Amino acid sequence: MSAPARRPLWVLPLDLVRGFLIGMAELVPGVSGGTVALVTGVYDQLIDSASHMLSAIKRLVAGPDRWAGFRAELARTQWLLIIPVLIGMAAAVLTAAGVMARFVADHPEASRGLFFGLVAMSILVPVLMLPSRESPSAGARLLDAGLVIGAAIIAFVLIGFAGGGAQTDPSLLVVFLAASIAICALVVPGVSGSFFLLAVGLYSTTMSALDDRDLGYIAVFGLGALVGLASFVRLLKHLLTRHRRLTLLVMTGLMIGSLRALWPWQSSAGGDESAPGALLAPYDPVLGPVLLALLGAAAVAALVVFERRFSPTVHEIEAEEDEREAVR
Repeated sequence: MSAPARRPLWVLPLDLVRGFLIGMAELVPGVSGGTVALVTGVYDQLIDSASHMLSAIKRLVAGPDRWAGFRAELARTQWLLIIPVLIGMAAAVLTAAGVMARFVADHPEASRGLFFGLVAMSILVPVLMLPSRESPSAGARLLDAGLVIGAAIIAFVLIGFAGGGAQTDPSLLVVFLAASIAICALVVPGVSGSFFLLAVGLYSTTMSALDDRDLGYIAVFGLGALVGLASFVRLLKHLLTRHRRLTLLVMTGLMIGSLRALWPWQSSAGGDESAPGALLAPYDPVLGPVLLALLGAAAVAALVVFERRFSPTVHEIEAEEDEREAVR
Protein backbone atom coordinates (compact mmCIF):
# COMPACT_ATOMS: atom_id res chain seq x y z
CA MET A 1 0.00 0.00 0.00
CA SER A 2 1.42 3.40 -0.94
CA ALA A 3 0.88 6.51 1.13
CA PRO A 4 -1.25 9.24 -0.45
CA ALA A 5 0.48 12.17 -2.10
CA ARG A 6 1.31 14.94 0.34
CA ARG A 7 -1.42 17.57 0.41
CA PRO A 8 -0.06 21.07 -0.34
CA LEU A 9 0.31 23.13 2.82
CA TRP A 10 -1.13 26.22 1.12
CA VAL A 11 -4.59 24.61 1.13
CA LEU A 12 -4.55 24.18 4.95
CA PRO A 13 -6.44 27.44 5.64
CA LEU A 14 -8.91 26.51 2.92
CA ASP A 15 -9.49 23.12 4.56
CA LEU A 16 -10.19 24.85 7.87
CA VAL A 17 -12.79 26.99 6.09
CA ARG A 18 -14.22 23.90 4.38
CA GLY A 19 -14.61 22.21 7.76
CA PHE A 20 -16.25 25.30 9.23
CA LEU A 21 -18.74 25.43 6.34
CA ILE A 22 -19.51 21.71 6.66
CA GLY A 23 -20.09 22.14 10.39
CA MET A 24 -22.34 25.14 9.79
CA ALA A 25 -24.33 23.14 7.24
CA GLU A 26 -24.91 20.35 9.73
CA LEU A 27 -26.54 22.89 12.07
CA VAL A 28 -29.13 23.89 9.48
CA PRO A 29 -32.31 21.86 8.90
CA GLY A 30 -32.54 20.97 5.21
CA VAL A 31 -28.86 21.58 4.37
CA SER A 32 -26.47 18.63 4.16
CA GLY A 33 -22.84 18.68 5.22
CA GLY A 34 -22.23 16.19 2.43
CA THR A 35 -23.51 18.77 -0.03
CA VAL A 36 -20.98 21.33 1.22
CA ALA A 37 -18.20 18.73 1.05
CA LEU A 38 -19.18 18.07 -2.57
CA VAL A 39 -19.26 21.76 -3.44
CA THR A 40 -15.90 22.46 -1.82
CA GLY A 41 -14.24 19.58 -3.67
CA VAL A 42 -13.23 17.28 -0.78
CA TYR A 43 -16.11 14.79 -0.70
CA ASP A 44 -14.35 11.79 -2.28
CA GLN A 45 -11.18 12.39 -0.27
CA LEU A 46 -13.05 12.62 3.04
CA ILE A 47 -15.00 9.41 2.37
CA ASP A 48 -11.82 7.62 1.31
CA SER A 49 -9.88 8.76 4.39
CA ALA A 50 -12.74 7.92 6.75
CA SER A 51 -12.88 4.45 5.23
CA HIS A 52 -9.14 3.95 5.81
CA MET A 53 -9.50 5.06 9.43
CA LEU A 54 -12.28 2.53 10.01
CA SER A 55 -10.24 -0.17 8.25
CA ALA A 56 -7.32 0.62 10.54
CA ILE A 57 -9.46 0.01 13.62
CA LYS A 58 -10.84 -3.21 12.10
CA ARG A 59 -7.34 -4.51 11.29
CA LEU A 60 -6.13 -3.67 14.80
CA VAL A 61 -9.02 -5.58 16.39
CA ALA A 62 -9.50 -8.51 14.03
CA GLY A 63 -6.23 -8.81 12.09
CA PRO A 64 -4.54 -10.21 10.15
CA ASP A 65 -1.19 -8.56 10.91
CA ARG A 66 -2.83 -6.30 13.44
CA TRP A 67 -0.14 -3.69 14.04
CA ALA A 68 1.28 -3.67 10.51
CA GLY A 69 -2.20 -3.51 8.97
CA PHE A 70 -3.23 -0.76 11.39
CA ARG A 71 -0.21 1.38 10.46
CA ALA A 72 -0.65 0.72 6.74
CA GLU A 73 -4.26 1.89 6.75
CA LEU A 74 -3.45 4.98 8.81
CA ALA A 75 -0.65 5.80 6.35
CA ARG A 76 -3.22 5.94 3.55
CA THR A 77 -5.35 8.47 5.43
CA GLN A 78 -4.98 12.11 4.34
CA TRP A 79 -4.36 13.57 7.78
CA LEU A 80 -3.49 17.00 6.36
CA LEU A 81 -7.08 17.11 5.12
CA ILE A 82 -8.91 15.27 7.90
CA ILE A 83 -7.43 17.20 10.84
CA PRO A 84 -8.10 20.79 9.63
CA VAL A 85 -11.58 19.81 8.41
CA LEU A 86 -12.44 18.30 11.82
CA ILE A 87 -11.05 21.37 13.61
CA GLY A 88 -13.14 23.64 11.38
CA MET A 89 -16.27 21.55 11.99
CA ALA A 90 -15.75 21.54 15.75
CA ALA A 91 -15.25 25.32 15.73
CA ALA A 92 -18.49 25.82 13.82
CA VAL A 93 -20.53 23.50 16.04
CA LEU A 94 -19.20 24.91 19.31
CA THR A 95 -19.35 28.61 18.37
CA ALA A 96 -22.30 28.91 16.01
CA ALA A 97 -24.93 26.45 17.27
CA GLY A 98 -26.89 29.01 19.27
CA VAL A 99 -26.58 31.72 16.64
CA MET A 100 -27.66 29.42 13.83
CA ALA A 101 -30.59 28.03 15.79
CA ARG A 102 -31.82 31.55 16.54
CA PHE A 103 -31.37 32.66 12.92
CA VAL A 104 -33.38 29.68 11.65
CA ALA A 105 -36.10 30.14 14.29
CA ASP A 106 -36.37 33.96 14.23
CA HIS A 107 -36.01 34.50 10.47
CA PRO A 108 -37.46 31.36 8.84
CA GLU A 109 -38.18 32.88 5.42
CA ALA A 110 -34.79 34.57 5.13
CA SER A 111 -32.84 31.52 6.34
CA ARG A 112 -34.73 29.13 4.07
CA GLY A 113 -34.22 31.50 1.14
CA LEU A 114 -30.46 31.53 1.68
CA PHE A 115 -30.26 27.76 2.04
CA PHE A 116 -32.58 27.19 -0.93
CA GLY A 117 -30.14 29.06 -3.17
CA LEU A 118 -27.16 27.19 -1.75
CA VAL A 119 -28.65 23.74 -2.26
CA ALA A 120 -30.29 24.50 -5.62
CA MET A 121 -26.98 25.55 -7.18
CA SER A 122 -25.20 22.65 -5.45
CA ILE A 123 -27.24 20.18 -7.51
CA LEU A 124 -24.81 20.88 -10.34
CA VAL A 125 -21.93 19.38 -8.36
CA PRO A 126 -22.84 15.66 -8.45
CA VAL A 127 -23.99 16.14 -12.05
CA LEU A 128 -20.53 17.45 -12.99
CA MET A 129 -18.97 14.47 -11.21
CA LEU A 130 -20.90 11.87 -13.23
CA PRO A 131 -18.68 9.45 -15.18
CA SER A 132 -19.09 10.01 -18.90
CA ARG A 133 -20.76 7.48 -21.18
CA GLU A 134 -20.07 6.94 -24.84
CA SER A 135 -23.29 7.19 -26.85
CA PRO A 136 -25.71 6.15 -24.07
CA SER A 137 -28.82 4.34 -25.26
CA ALA A 138 -32.34 5.65 -24.80
CA GLY A 139 -32.88 3.00 -22.13
CA ALA A 140 -29.82 4.18 -20.20
CA ARG A 141 -31.05 7.77 -20.31
CA LEU A 142 -34.47 6.69 -19.05
CA LEU A 143 -32.86 4.73 -16.22
CA ASP A 144 -30.77 7.76 -15.21
CA ALA A 145 -33.83 10.01 -15.25
CA GLY A 146 -35.84 7.43 -13.29
CA LEU A 147 -33.21 7.23 -10.55
CA VAL A 148 -33.09 11.01 -10.16
CA ILE A 149 -36.89 11.44 -10.20
CA GLY A 150 -37.46 8.48 -7.87
CA ALA A 151 -34.94 9.72 -5.29
CA ALA A 152 -36.38 13.25 -5.51
CA ILE A 153 -39.93 11.98 -4.91
CA ILE A 154 -38.84 9.89 -1.93
CA ALA A 155 -37.05 12.85 -0.33
CA PHE A 156 -39.96 15.19 -1.06
CA VAL A 157 -42.53 12.83 0.48
CA LEU A 158 -40.49 11.98 3.57
CA ILE A 159 -39.88 15.66 4.29
CA GLY A 160 -43.63 16.19 4.25
CA PHE A 161 -43.95 13.88 7.26
CA ALA A 162 -41.59 15.96 9.41
CA GLY A 163 -42.46 18.63 11.92
CA GLY A 164 -42.92 16.91 15.28
CA GLY A 165 -42.89 18.89 18.47
CA ALA A 166 -39.67 19.40 20.40
CA GLN A 167 -38.66 16.90 23.11
CA THR A 168 -37.45 18.82 26.15
CA ASP A 169 -36.17 15.85 28.17
CA PRO A 170 -35.39 12.91 25.82
CA SER A 171 -33.90 9.67 27.13
CA LEU A 172 -30.20 9.15 26.46
CA LEU A 173 -31.03 6.02 24.42
CA VAL A 174 -33.21 8.14 22.10
CA VAL A 175 -30.39 10.68 21.78
CA PHE A 176 -27.89 7.91 20.95
CA LEU A 177 -30.13 6.33 18.28
CA ALA A 178 -31.06 9.69 16.75
CA ALA A 179 -27.39 10.70 16.52
CA SER A 180 -26.42 7.39 14.88
CA ILE A 181 -28.98 8.01 12.14
CA ALA A 182 -28.51 11.77 11.77
CA ILE A 183 -24.73 11.47 11.32
CA CYS A 184 -25.25 9.43 8.15
CA ALA A 185 -26.51 12.63 6.56
CA LEU A 186 -23.05 14.10 7.06
CA VAL A 187 -21.79 11.86 4.26
CA VAL A 188 -24.88 11.82 2.02
CA PRO A 189 -25.44 14.98 -0.05
CA GLY A 190 -29.07 16.06 -0.05
CA VAL A 191 -29.90 14.45 3.30
CA SER A 192 -29.82 16.76 6.30
CA GLY A 193 -28.93 15.45 9.74
CA SER A 194 -30.33 18.56 11.41
CA PHE A 195 -33.54 18.08 9.48
CA PHE A 196 -33.85 14.54 10.82
CA LEU A 197 -33.32 15.88 14.34
CA LEU A 198 -36.00 18.48 13.67
CA ALA A 199 -38.39 15.76 12.48
CA VAL A 200 -37.96 13.69 15.66
CA GLY A 201 -38.12 16.74 17.94
CA LEU A 202 -34.47 16.85 18.98
CA TYR A 203 -33.15 19.81 16.96
CA SER A 204 -33.77 22.57 19.50
CA THR A 205 -32.71 20.29 22.37
CA THR A 206 -29.42 19.41 20.66
CA MET A 207 -28.64 23.01 19.68
CA SER A 208 -29.29 24.13 23.26
CA ALA A 209 -27.06 21.36 24.62
CA LEU A 210 -24.23 22.45 22.33
CA ASP A 211 -24.69 26.12 23.17
CA ASP A 212 -24.85 25.38 26.94
CA ARG A 213 -21.90 22.89 26.81
CA ASP A 214 -24.03 20.05 28.25
CA LEU A 215 -21.17 17.53 28.29
CA GLY A 216 -23.32 14.52 29.19
CA TYR A 217 -25.71 15.06 26.28
CA ILE A 218 -22.83 15.89 23.93
CA ALA A 219 -20.94 12.72 24.93
CA VAL A 220 -23.91 10.44 24.29
CA PHE A 221 -24.69 12.19 21.01
CA GLY A 222 -21.04 11.92 19.93
CA LEU A 223 -20.90 8.21 20.75
CA GLY A 224 -24.04 7.57 18.72
CA ALA A 225 -22.59 9.58 15.85
CA LEU A 226 -19.38 7.50 15.87
CA VAL A 227 -21.33 4.25 15.78
CA GLY A 228 -23.53 5.45 12.93
CA LEU A 229 -20.58 6.75 10.95
CA ALA A 230 -18.63 3.51 11.36
CA SER A 231 -21.64 1.55 10.13
CA PHE A 232 -22.23 3.63 7.02
CA VAL A 233 -19.00 5.03 5.58
CA ARG A 234 -17.64 1.75 4.19
CA LEU A 235 -20.95 1.04 2.44
CA LEU A 236 -20.94 4.48 0.86
CA LYS A 237 -17.32 4.13 -0.27
CA HIS A 238 -18.21 0.79 -1.88
CA LEU A 239 -21.12 2.39 -3.73
CA LEU A 240 -19.00 5.33 -4.92
CA THR A 241 -16.29 2.96 -6.11
CA ARG A 242 -18.34 0.19 -7.70
CA HIS A 243 -21.58 2.01 -8.61
CA ARG A 244 -20.44 5.63 -8.88
CA ARG A 245 -22.85 6.80 -11.56
CA LEU A 246 -25.88 5.25 -9.89
CA THR A 247 -24.89 6.67 -6.49
CA LEU A 248 -24.32 10.19 -7.81
CA LEU A 249 -27.65 10.12 -9.64
CA VAL A 250 -29.46 9.14 -6.44
CA MET A 251 -27.62 11.92 -4.57
CA THR A 252 -28.76 14.38 -7.21
CA GLY A 253 -32.36 13.30 -6.75
CA LEU A 254 -32.14 13.55 -2.97
CA MET A 255 -30.78 17.08 -3.26
CA ILE A 256 -33.63 18.07 -5.58
CA GLY A 257 -36.22 16.57 -3.23
CA SER A 258 -34.64 18.26 -0.21
CA LEU A 259 -35.56 21.65 -1.67
CA ARG A 260 -39.07 20.91 -0.36
CA ALA A 261 -37.79 21.68 3.15
CA LEU A 262 -36.17 24.93 2.02
CA TRP A 263 -38.99 26.67 0.15
CA PRO A 264 -38.99 30.03 1.97
CA TRP A 265 -42.75 30.38 2.41
CA GLN A 266 -44.32 27.62 4.49
CA SER A 267 -46.85 27.30 7.25
CA SER A 268 -45.45 26.52 10.70
CA ALA A 269 -45.64 22.90 11.81
CA GLY A 270 -46.40 22.09 15.43
CA GLY A 271 -45.80 25.70 16.41
CA ASP A 272 -42.16 25.52 15.31
CA GLU A 273 -41.37 28.16 12.71
CA SER A 274 -38.21 26.33 11.64
CA ALA A 275 -40.02 23.06 10.96
CA PRO A 276 -41.32 22.36 7.43
CA GLY A 277 -45.05 22.81 6.89
CA ALA A 278 -47.42 23.18 3.96
CA LEU A 279 -45.93 24.99 0.96
CA LEU A 280 -47.45 28.44 0.43
CA ALA A 281 -47.38 31.10 -2.28
CA PRO A 282 -44.87 33.89 -1.60
CA TYR A 283 -45.94 36.32 1.13
CA ASP A 284 -44.12 39.20 2.81
CA PRO A 285 -41.18 39.25 3.13
CA VAL A 286 -40.43 38.39 -0.50
CA LEU A 287 -37.46 40.49 -1.60
CA GLY A 288 -35.18 39.42 1.27
CA PRO A 289 -35.52 35.64 0.74
CA VAL A 290 -35.17 36.04 -3.04
CA LEU A 291 -32.00 38.13 -2.74
CA LEU A 292 -30.53 35.72 -0.19
CA ALA A 293 -31.33 32.77 -2.47
CA LEU A 294 -29.47 34.50 -5.32
CA LEU A 295 -26.58 35.27 -2.96
CA GLY A 296 -26.39 31.63 -1.86
CA ALA A 297 -26.47 30.40 -5.45
CA ALA A 298 -23.74 32.86 -6.44
CA ALA A 299 -21.55 31.77 -3.51
CA VAL A 300 -21.80 28.11 -4.52
CA ALA A 301 -21.09 28.95 -8.16
CA ALA A 302 -17.97 30.85 -7.11
CA LEU A 303 -16.80 27.94 -4.96
CA VAL A 304 -17.34 25.47 -7.80
CA VAL A 305 -15.33 27.61 -10.23
CA PHE A 306 -12.54 28.07 -7.68
CA GLU A 307 -12.34 24.34 -6.89
CA ARG A 308 -12.28 23.27 -10.51
CA ARG A 309 -9.48 25.74 -11.32
CA PHE A 310 -7.16 25.83 -8.35
CA SER A 311 -7.72 23.14 -5.73
CA PRO A 312 -6.29 19.60 -6.03
CA THR A 313 -8.92 16.97 -6.69
CA VAL A 314 -8.97 13.34 -5.69
CA HIS A 315 -8.19 12.39 -9.30
CA GLU A 316 -5.03 14.52 -9.32
CA ILE A 317 -3.90 12.99 -6.03
CA GLU A 318 -4.54 9.48 -7.34
CA ALA A 319 -2.57 10.32 -10.48
CA GLU A 320 0.37 11.46 -8.33
CA GLU A 321 0.19 8.18 -6.40
CA ASP A 322 0.25 6.19 -9.66
CA GLU A 323 3.30 8.14 -10.87
CA ARG A 324 5.17 7.53 -7.62
CA GLU A 325 4.33 3.85 -7.71
CA ALA A 326 5.53 3.59 -11.30
CA VAL A 327 8.87 5.19 -10.36
CA ARG A 328 9.30 2.65 -7.58
